[in-house]
Order: sequence, then C-alpha cells, then structure tokens
Amino acid sequence: MEIISYDEIKDLKFKGTQVAYAVVCERKLWLFSKGIALEHTSDRVSLGKFLDETSFKRQEGFSDDNVSIDFITSEEGIIIHEVKLSKSLEDAHLSQVRYYIYYLRGKGMTVSHGILHYPKLRRIKRVEFNEEDEKALKILLSKMEEILALPSPPAVVEKPYCRKCAYFEFCYG
Repeated sequence: MEIISYDEIKDLKFKGTQVAYAVVCERKLWLFSKGIALEHTSDRVSLGKFLDETSFKRQEGFSDDNVSIDFITSEEGIIIHEVKLSKSLEDAHLSQVRYYIYYLRGKGMTVSHGILHYPKLRRIKRVEFNEEDEKALKILLSKMEEILALPSPPAVVEKPYCRKCAYFEFCYG
C-alpha cells in the first residue's frame, strides 16, 4: 500500500470520534463537530471510558491533535488497539480504526493492522486495511466534509440505537 502524500495528511483534520460518528449518525457528527458535545452527560460513554482505562492499565495510548488511540503495540510494525464497550456499532469502530491506520501511515509510520477489543464480551477482532478500505475511507471523509459544510444540522433519522445516544434528548426533546 502506498503512503499518502504530505498534502493529503496535512489536510486530515478529523478526529477518530468524528469518523465513527459519520458512520453512526450524520446529525451527531455535525453537532459534535460544531462544539455541541454531550458525551459528558452519558452513562454509556462514562462506562466505556472506565472500561478502556481499567482493561489495559499497563498499555500507553497515543494521541496528537487529531487522533487519540487507546494504545499501540509493536511487532512487525505498529498495531493499533481500540477498546469498545459493545459490538453494536462495530461498523463505526472499524472505520475509526481504519482511519487511525490511514492517518499514521500518512505520517510515515509502518502500521501492520488494528485490533478492536471488546473486554465485556471477551472478544477481539483484527482490523485489516487494504486498497478497498482506503477507497471507502476517502469517500467517507469526503462525505464528512459535505456534512460539516451544511449551515444547519442534518435532519433526525431515527435509528435503533438512538435511545442510548448522548444526543437523544437534544434530537427528540
């Protein structure tokens, strides 16, 4: 896989959370990106943070202005690890980890793959990143640009997990 250009990497201004939100809900992405952050009011978010902090105490995370990775290890290249509460939003989790792989490769790092950890379920999932994933990610990033350029948030689209969302009261209240 080719390394992306400096121009492409300097243009990456999204946080991993935003990539996950783009998969979950365009409205949530827009609100969060415009500074309307309600995660601090969510018990599920607090539980997820607690799980992350207590499951892999000895592992050190990685963060910069754009990404905040739960932890990384190194074997034949960097392995990105993300800890999640449940698999219910697994597509979003996969996109987030693939974004981290793309981002770090763009910085010239050799990233082997990612691993999603679901400690509560006692499951792990290996996350690969190939050319097809890169194409899909670039389409997602382009769509995110369009969403964030909107003058007002996208309309509410009811989904099965809305009731558990930190933005539920904001959207339906």
